[in-house]
Formats: sequence, structure tokens, C-alpha cells
Amino acid sequence: MKILDEVRGRYGFALVGYVAMPEHIHLLIGEPAKGTPSTVLQVLKQRVSRALRKKRRKRGGAGQLELRFGNTQSALRQFRQRRFHDFNVWSRRKVTEKLNYMHLNPVQRKLVKDPKDWPWSSYAAYAGKGISLVRIDFRE
Repeated sequence: MKILDEVRGRYGFALVGYVAMPEHIHLLIGEPAKGTPSTVLQVLKQRVSRALRKKRRKRGGAGQLELRFGNTQSALRQFRQRRFHDFNVWSRRKVTEKLNYMHLNPVQRKLVKDPKDWPWSSYAAYAGKGISLVRIDFRE
């Protein structure tokens, strides 16, 4: 989450929402002031991948990288996908639809019973029930 915030600062995009899942991440971002959304995601994936490899080397790990999310049984063996799926969001209704889809993803995957229980999400900020791990640029 720290790297996401750093990349946002460097490229100047609004972060409307996010959900980090064990093997992928959902981001709802605005157009960056610098670069393109493709550039932003490329840099984000590279920086996260480097940080994870560095962390593994410090621990003396060999073989495949495994990441665990909380108490879930899910282990991540490959962090980044080759491609991302983008979708242009033009209306408030679509913003709400995409945020709901993203925030319910951990529930649908049976990782938690309620989206408020998934800490790697902007849900708490929108629900007014806590602080997000990364500052959210709310869209009304």
C-alpha cells in the first residue's frame, strides 16, 4: 500500500478506490497528471515486484515467492499478471457500481463474511467505519 501511495504522488492521479486480493488488485483511479494509466500500472507492478523479491532475499528464501493475506489459506505464487483490464468510468452510477463490485470481491471469494473485515480495501473509508491504508480521493 505504501508503494501505491508513492506512485500516486509521483504520477498525480486520484485514487478513488482499491481492493488488494491475494493474486490481483482492483484500482479505481483518475487520469494521471503525468504519464498514462498504463505507465502508472507498469511502474506500480515493477516496484511491488522488486520490493517483494528484495524482501524474500533478505529472509534467505529460495524457490517460489509466497504471500499470505491475513488468516486466509490463500498463498500467492505469482504477483503480477501480464495484462491489466481497464474500463473507462464516465458516470457517478458507474463509479458506485465499480466500487461495490471491488469491495464485495473478498466476500464473493469467501475470504471474509463482510467487506468491512477485509483491511486491504477502501471499503472502510467509504463506509465511515475506519481509515483506509491509503488516502482515498472520494468522488461524489
